Amino acid sequence: MRTTVRWVVGFVVVVHGAIHVLGAAKGLGWADVTQLAEPIGSGLGLVWLAAAVVTIAAGVLLLVRVRWWWIIGAVAVASSQVVIVTSWADAKTGTLANVLLLFAVVYGWASQGPQGARAEYRRRANAALDVDRPAGVVTEAGLELLPPSVAAYVRQSGALGQPLVQTSRARFHGRIRGGPAKPWMTFTGEQVNTYGRQPDRLFLMDAELFGLPVEVLHAYEAGAATMRVRALSLFPMVNASGPEMDRAETVTIFNDLCILAPAALIDAPVTWHVLDDHHVRGSYTYGANTIAAELSFNDDHELIDFVSDDRTAVSSGGDLSFTSQRWSTPISGYREVGVVRLGTIGEAHWHGPEGEFAYLEYHLDEITYNPTELGQRARTGHHDL
Repeated sequence: MRTTVRWVVGFVVVVHGAIHVLGAAKGLGWADVTQLAEPIGSGLGLVWLAAAVVTIAAGVLLLVRVRWWWIIGAVAVASSQVVIVTSWADAKTGTLANVLLLFAVVYGWASQGPQGARAEYRRRANAALDVDRPAGVVTEAGLELLPPSVAAYVRQSGALGQPLVQTSRARFHGRIRGGPAKPWMTFTGEQVNTYGRQPDRLFLMDAELFGLPVEVLHAYEAGAATMRVRALSLFPMVNASGPEMDRAETVTIFNDLCILAPAALIDAPVTWHVLDDHHVRGSYTYGANTIAAELSFNDDHELIDFVSDDRTAVSSGGDLSFTSQRWSTPISGYREVGVVRLGTIGEAHWHGPEGEFAYLEYHLDEITYNPTELGQRARTGHHDL
């Protein structure tokens, strides 16, 4: 749907710009344009030509998804409306196209501009990735520090002989919903993690609800967590923070560590308790929070579930509340992702009063270990104008 909207708006803008060539043609004497009855001089003809060029350029940049297209779009709206006003009786209908373009420009500024969530994510993620890279590789000696089932899990991931992991960047797609009776929203997301004694987590999600874009920015830095949700990148839906959020995201940090970066478990601040050959309990500590989870492994030494009672569900709506609920993330679909073998298909479940239900389904598309920066574009799929 979002791709369709982008193509429709881009096409309308390009055609709108092409129509402006008629004013340039009349003013510059290129053709006798009977559709424009009002006189247009040569000077004004040049203005019509400039408006045509910049409007067509805005449409093309939108179609090819240049992040800063909205800057050219803003110039296009202004210049186009100026020439329309000079020939109002003949060209006033073009104002409708400019209203559409203005809406797209405002959304483009909100979602892609310097004050938007994407720009904030890029700044904070690049700062998080600016750390010293670990020396050495994963060895059998390092695995001796882990319970046998956890060591076997790290071993099956293909981490042996690979560099120690300090940071990662991952990309996902899937769907999410707010409750068992709520509609599913498709999403794409990008996430940056740092590991070790001072972990960070930054997650940018683009979702779609009833055809409208919903933007989510999770941040966990220095033990403090925030979550901001906006519709159309403009209208706040959720703005959560506080001690309950910090504790909940500490569980998520441990979960990411286990699923996305098994090699980083070697020196993680975890106290392990072996329950049996296929189950261990890990207590993870960061700052003021110590949380616990039970990890389950199958006969192939794959992590198949992560269950914690230390996470809280966040309500939606104006009055935020946090409710303690059991949380689990069953994992399946193991495959090679780059140099490692990970579970790439998973779910997140709440075990609440209404029973257990999946509120998140995800596919891990890509993961990179120890990246130095995000690069020029922090992509989160196709959910941006």
